[in-house]
Amino acid sequence: MDLGIKGRKAIVCAASKGLGKASAMSLARDGVDLVITGRTAETLDATAKEIADETGVSVTTVIGDIKTPEGRAAALAACPNPDILINNAGGPPRGNFRDFTPEDWQEAVNGNMITAIELIKATVDGMIERKFGRIVNITSAAVRQPIPELCLSNAARAGLTGFVAGLSRETVQHNVTINNILPGPFATDRLLSGAKDAGMEVDVYLAKVGSSNPAKRVGQPDEFGDACAFLCSAKAGFITGQNLLLDGGNYKGTM
Repeated sequence: MDLGIKGRKAIVCAASKGLGKASAMSLARDGVDLVITGRTAETLDATAKEIADETGVSVTTVIGDIKTPEGRAAALAACPNPDILINNAGGPPRGNFRDFTPEDWQEAVNGNMITAIELIKATVDGMIERKFGRIVNITSAAVRQPIPELCLSNAARAGLTGFVAGLSRETVQHNVTINNILPGPFATDRLLSGAKDAGMEVDVYLAKVGSSNPAKRVGQPDEFGDACAFLCSAKAGFITGQNLLLDGGNYKGTM
């Protein structure tokens, strides 16, 4: 399917690896020029080269922490008028809420709520003026089915979800959509690190994690990336304010 976004420009946050990288790659395969951000120059540059070599699109790297005002400013300076914005940032630590300080909560809200809102604020009006915009926030399946030890993430990402629910109904009339993707278990470095922690071979660990999922496996990053690219496509203008759960059927509710 031609997604109708060839030649568009996208900012993809935290795209040096994992689901951010997968999203950037899928957009590039459909001809989207990219600005990708990350904190580690070596990893980000390697990702940019891989994407450019395979797809031929323009890939600009911006080194910095997207959770900081400086990191966001650098990304926007490299691409002040994006057609597509993929908000993504690492999640806060696990733990018992009794052990977290107000500063911990503030850091979580800044990283997984305020950062996305600030980037949306900086870009959405330009999208409205140009009559095209696609914003996708990478959040977590825990928004739909909270995980007790991820209380910081549960709260911050749920706040972003509530914000998007309101704004997305105001922008869609201008062909600007805002949606969230809620990933479950995917074979990213973050998940694979669990194999090392458990002292298990990667294949054995992935089989164990996947065995409890209705799909009997974990997701592959390219599956996530392709879903993200579709939401960013010209074909998806009637989809807004939605929370697309990609978890292999693990959530057992009807809605």
